[in-house]
Amino acid sequence: MDFPICPSCKGENTYHDSVQFVCPDCSYEWTGNEVEEADDDQLIVKDSNGNLLADGDDVILIKDLKLKGSSEVLKKGAKFKGIRLAHGDHNVDCGKIMLKSEFLKKA
Repeated sequence: MDFPICPSCKGENTYHDSVQFVCPDCSYEWTGNEVEEADDDQLIVKDSNGNLLADGDDVILIKDLKLKGSSEVLKKGAKFKGIRLAHGDHNVDCGKIMLKSEFLKKA
């Protein structure tokens, strides 16, 4: 019998305990009637103020940043238009450079 994977830790070692499903890896318990969220591929990125960012948004730099490997400095208040979200540590693609969302605010 196939049991569902754990919604909390994605573990496969789940079992049914008469009323609900249990994950022995993380001790999470659920009934199995909950609606599963289908947006696993959706990337959630927040700016420095906690606002959600989306592809195509305009953002403003909140701090001077020195570009690694260059003598160039990005100045506070610089505006980037039409950003794209990306997976990884530097999660905002501003065209020629990638930046961390913690140094940006939504315009």
